[in-house]
Amino acid sequence: MIIKKEYDAIVIGAGNMGLTLGAYLQRSGMQTAVFERRHEEGSAIFTSECTAPGFMHNLHAQYMEFMDWMPIYHDFNLEKLGARCVYPHAQSGIAFSDGRPPIVIYSKEHPENFEKTYKSIAQYSKHDAQTFVDLTKKILLMEDLFAQMIYSPAVQPTPENPYADIQAREMFTQMLELPSFVNNMAPPDVYDYLFETDELKTLLNRMAVEWCAPLEREGAGLGALTIFNLYFNWRLMVGGTHTLAHGMEMAGVNEGMEVFESSEVVKILLDGKKAVGIRLKDGTEVRARKLVASNADLKATLLRMVGEENLSPLWRKRAQDFQIGPSSILASTALALHEAPDYKSARWNPDINKTFYTVVGFDTNKDILEYCMDAVYGRIPRIPGAGTWVNSLWDPTYAPPGKHSLTGWFFMPKASTHTREEWEEVRATHNDKFIRHFEKWAPNMTWDNVIDHYFYTPLDQEDEMRLMEGDFMNGAMKLHQLGPNRPFPEANQYRTEIEGLYLCGPYMHPGGGASSATGYNCFKIVAEDFGLDKCWEKTGRGY
Repeated sequence: MIIKKEYDAIVIGAGNMGLTLGAYLQRSGMQTAVFERRHEEGSAIFTSECTAPGFMHNLHAQYMEFMDWMPIYHDFNLEKLGARCVYPHAQSGIAFSDGRPPIVIYSKEHPENFEKTYKSIAQYSKHDAQTFVDLTKKILLMEDLFAQMIYSPAVQPTPENPYADIQAREMFTQMLELPSFVNNMAPPDVYDYLFETDELKTLLNRMAVEWCAPLEREGAGLGALTIFNLYFNWRLMVGGTHTLAHGMEMAGVNEGMEVFESSEVVKILLDGKKAVGIRLKDGTEVRARKLVASNADLKATLLRMVGEENLSPLWRKRAQDFQIGPSSILASTALALHEAPDYKSARWNPDINKTFYTVVGFDTNKDILEYCMDAVYGRIPRIPGAGTWVNSLWDPTYAPPGKHSLTGWFFMPKASTHTREEWEEVRATHNDKFIRHFEKWAPNMTWDNVIDHYFYTPLDQEDEMRLMEGDFMNGAMKLHQLGPNRPFPEANQYRTEIEGLYLCGPYMHPGGGASSATGYNCFKIVAEDFGLDKCWEKTGRGY
């Protein structure tokens, strides 16, 4: 590996945020190098052949919800670089163990799909069906506003308007013709306020946690509403989510960016209070003429790579106090199957057998609330239910001919709540609990249908991808860590108190997910600081 000793810009970490920042920096004229600890780019956007040969599983990032808006996807034409996606017709749904009708939410691709969604919910409540469809149509009208919110730095309080962020949230609820107090509710309370159907609320509460609106958190009402914008946007990457990461890497490489894998950064080099380079684990030092940006974990970046001794008392305490979890903690299951699940509920609507994302293992809203609270309070959930994907139904490259690949997400306690030995026990037993539970919903889902299986714990997510505690947001989505408070007020513009050091990881606004947003927003700030071309002003999309 030949590394130049000096670059204009150095990016630590080749996750989707770091690759995005690197590509835009390189295109803007800065000679940029990206250094990645793992053996490949993408971090949580990776695909694994972890069960049997020919069966592909996206062990973490699964559905791609930002493809319509993601700047790097369009600005660098990632589709031509191999990042292609399909748009499943039946987007999300829930089946039931007693075989009662499923609820299926369809894509926004065709106007008649709203009628299909309406009919699915109306089996339980016409009121809820109409409320859901009406609310969704209103939110979809605000897609551009939503995209601008994600792909721009957070709204900043000013002396003239210290409550700008609060006012922005209230404006959103006003546009939805909802009372402002909805913003202050926890997600289950929002859904109780809007809907009467237990079956629909069960599905929505499950998805809310995956969309970083923790069920226990008062004040997450806005999150519980904005996710309606995403229920119809889920894409599947053809050939695995790693194709998106490869496309992002190639976008930068085609511009001249250099990427170094298996190259762990252990130190950010300083000259006084200015970042001037990095030191790798093997001792190699690389200089940065203009800036260093980190996609690595916040605490690792500031407390270890910069060093506590080089931080002011305020920044040291802010970094130490940054909270991770307890929501948004995932474990994943991977199953190589002879047959795709055949749900009892399919007798009412066979589309549930080919729904992209299917919630299985929960019959009531009470089940979901109990399940999530178990994880929040450090217990392995007693109900082994999951959100599942059988990607081979939509893309045959995920499994050998005639076979199927299933991946599922479990909510779990933080990695630190259990010892490594205890997590190994969970790994050894949880899939068995899941399969025996799954059979009640889909009778063909027995061990006879399983060719091979794998279980990926929160501790694995921390060890391999540096998702600390297994938190896919790498930082709790609490009110004091959102918007202009993410990760803390003094750092909310992606700059640090160290001159030339920037932050672009998922602990920044707007948070994690395969959005590339924090990398893009960080680039905007860097462009302002270094007088680079403001390319986003020429796109016509508003961001």
